Amino acid sequence: MMRFQPPTFSRQMFTMENLNDTPRLPRKRRSLAQELVTVLSEQIRDGHLKRGDKLPTESAIMDAHGVSRTVVREAISRLQAAGQVETRHGIGTFVLDTPSPSGFRIDPATVVTLRDVLAILELRISLEVESAGLAAQRRSPEQLANMRAALDALNESAAHASDAVASDFAFHLEIALSTGNRYFTDIMTHLGTSIIPRTRLNSARLAHDDQQHYMGRLSREHEEIYDAIARQDSDAARAAMRLHLTNSRERLRHAHEEAEAQRG
Repeated sequence: MMRFQPPTFSRQMFTMENLNDTPRLPRKRRSLAQELVTVLSEQIRDGHLKRGDKLPTESAIMDAHGVSRTVVREAISRLQAAGQVETRHGIGTFVLDTPSPSGFRIDPATVVTLRDVLAILELRISLEVESAGLAAQRRSPEQLANMRAALDALNESAAHASDAVASDFAFHLEIALSTGNRYFTDIMTHLGTSIIPRTRLNSARLAHDDQQHYMGRLSREHEEIYDAIARQDSDAARAAMRLHLTNSRERLRHAHEEAEAQRG
């Protein structure tokens, strides 16, 4: 009887030609979805997957890496949120852009501890508070409509307990786009989905909150930001964004302190 050999993770070229030879993802503590994101992002960055190229099918990726359809869809969702791919319903998923190799970027795979998330939230407060204020002054009707669509998608995800990372990131990225300052957009794009907790379910559990109540509070905070931007009230937009991010930080900080006390 042949003995099972655990797969060895490799970031080799991920194309249809060698799909069957691609080593499967190992079961590490890190998110399997993020491992898959890392593989695909590197292929896009290295030029093996070029703008306009179609990604392999979900089934092909599942077979190649031994992961579930849920993992594949989460990885694609994160790539969409980062602006690297787009999914055309009934056709497939296509590469949109190549990340700049010299650009500043925080790899979401490195944001693995609560301390990391708290550090990211501190950075976001300094960046996104002013971004919200400028967006309130400068947003176009179309940009406001895009924010509304992102919030509706986020609320829909919450209602069905599905992954809300992509729509959450899309809302915050649209605010950055609405500033009219490309540097806000560049920084947000380089940060990518690392600015969003890995899953809302995990965040709710850390904060000792049930999922529905947790998502309800987040929805209200997002709506306050949106309403201030909609009525072009810069001060209110800054205040709403600061409250939202500070609340997120303090909820997680409190959970972290409790966890430390229990370990002590």
